[in-house]
Amino acid sequence: MQSHARLNTDKATRYMIQLAKHWGHRFEVTYDDVSALIPLPLGTCSMLADPEGLDVTIEAADLEGLAKLEDVVAEHLLRFAFREPVKRLGWTRAWEAGRIDPPALRINGVAP
Repeated sequence: MQSHARLNTDKATRYMIQLAKHWGHRFEVTYDDVSALIPLPLGTCSMLADPEGLDVTIEAADLEGLAKLEDVVAEHLLRFAFREPVKRLGWTRAWEAGRIDPPALRINGVAP
């Protein structure tokens, strides 16, 4: 199961790297200036940063794990982005029939 959220910010790379470094002390995190992959016990978190925002996609084996991972990732990310006007992330879930492609969503004019 997969879920996606978008944080509109001009500090996407900064927040992504902060979160990657934070979890990098406990997990085998890989990241650069535009992407990060964080394997967590409940599933994986991948992030893509662009000049307008940060796409966060998480994957888990079941709905319960996905819901917990949404909460954990959002809590940590929003703690780093406390100056942003956003107080919570809006998650969009993809079910087994499909996967989420964040850049394609924006290209087609649909906001995730």
